[in-house]
Amino acid sequence: MANKTFQRGLTLIEACATLTIASVLVTAGWPSLKPTLDRKALQGLAAEMAADLQLARGEAVARQEGVRVAAQVAEGGSCVVVYTGPASACRCGDATAPVCEAEGRAVTYRFLAASSGLSIATNVASLRFDPRLGTATPAGTLRVISASGEAVHHIVNLAGRVRSCSPQAAVPGFQAC
Repeated sequence: MANKTFQRGLTLIEACATLTIASVLVTAGWPSLKPTLDRKALQGLAAEMAADLQLARGEAVARQEGVRVAAQVAEGGSCVVVYTGPASACRCGDATAPVCEAEGRAVTYRFLAASSGLSIATNVASLRFDPRLGTATPAGTLRVISASGEAVHHIVNLAGRVRSCSPQAAVPGFQAC
């Protein structure tokens, strides 16, 4: 009887050739994936911002004290801080925590490094949600902006309701502003 041996697995040359072909395909496809990945990051951050605004409104009513939302430009990026206390009680800190004075308490904090390609801007210094009615003063807009210029606007009216839209409906899933 002859002893038959079967080869199992890949040789080193076959593995290297497979990795080379795979890396060429990924490298060739990456530029076409970048806009899609950037848009998904924008949509994800926009959803988180909408949730933060709803959280602020709900916390104001639940805590029976005013809750503020402020978006600010910081060193190395931008931030959004949801907090209680006077208008100037909290501000952007580093990537991990805001800076709050003694009378301010942070509820939630989000820091966006400039290297992420995303930023947050607003047309008001801060929004304050009323503890009894959930209303907002003043009315304002928080904008989530990508490096390519696409944006999602969260428009907060005086009743405290949030409407999200995208200029010219540029971001899928959002109505035109």
